[in-house]
Formats: sequence, structure tokens, C-alpha cells
Amino acid sequence: MKLLVIAVLLMPSCAALGQARTEDSTSAKSTEDYSGMYTFLKDGEFVQVTVENDGRVTGFISRYGELDSDRGAFLDQFFKQGKLEGKKLSFTTQMVHGTWYEFKGTVERGEGKNPADEAYYLLKGVLTQFTIDANQKTDSRSRETIFKSFPQDVASRPEK
Repeated sequence: MKLLVIAVLLMPSCAALGQARTEDSTSAKSTEDYSGMYTFLKDGEFVQVTVENDGRVTGFISRYGELDSDRGAFLDQFFKQGKLEGKKLSFTTQMVHGTWYEFKGTVERGEGKNPADEAYYLLKGVLTQFTIDANQKTDSRSRETIFKSFPQDVASRPEK
């Protein structure tokens, strides 16, 4: 009899826990997937962003070299760290040829009507470029940026 009373008293708690788990998984499924390719600073350059389930962000920047030794060469700079918290996105690239980048901003909806359109998502924020000169002095240059998403092939995307 005591066991039955305890079970009856615990049922609302268990039901509430189950409901909370269902709501968590529903909200996780309804979050936007910002993964994809975005424009970078010049035509032909881009940022690849991949958002993992835990909010960790991986990816890379593909850009043209600017030094005499790499001018015009295509350079890939992989993210050393990156995260997405809500709509706040930040990442830092690894250093390549004395240069690395840091982005701090947000992911927003753009003018694209659906994911198959350009600029469906925008990465808005501050991009800081760090460079190390021959004397090992670090210089930085920051600028406001808006990177537009490339059109996505909606047919090949997995369903959520």
C-alpha cells in the first residue's frame, strides 16, 4: 500500500520530467541550421560554417593570399575555435602565413525567401584580421562585415 501511495505521488513529477525532455527535443529540432557557405571579403572567397549539435562551430575561410610570397594563391584557414550561442556566432581561425581572423557577430535572416536563395542568412559582425610582421609584432585591423549565405541545394539537405 505504501508503495502504491509513493508511486501515485511521484507520477506528476515523472510526467513533468518527460514533458520537459519532449519540449527540449522539440525546440532543438526547430532551431535553424545556419551551416553552409557564406561570402567573404572578395569575390571568389568564402567562409564554410558547420554548426554541430552542441553549438560548437567548425569550418574554414578560403581566401586569396595577400603577401608577395602567396599573392593570388588560394589559402584555407581552418577554425581553431568556434561557437554558436543562440544567434551569437564567433570563430577564430588558425594562423596561415602570419595571418589569422576573428569574427564576433550574429546570424540573421537576410532578404532570401528560402534556403535556395542567396542571402537567406547573413553573418553580421566585426571581423578582425591579425598579422605578424618580420619583427614578430602583431598588428590588427577590424571592420564591420556582412557575409551572405550562398544558395543551398535544398534537395540534398537531410531532413530535420
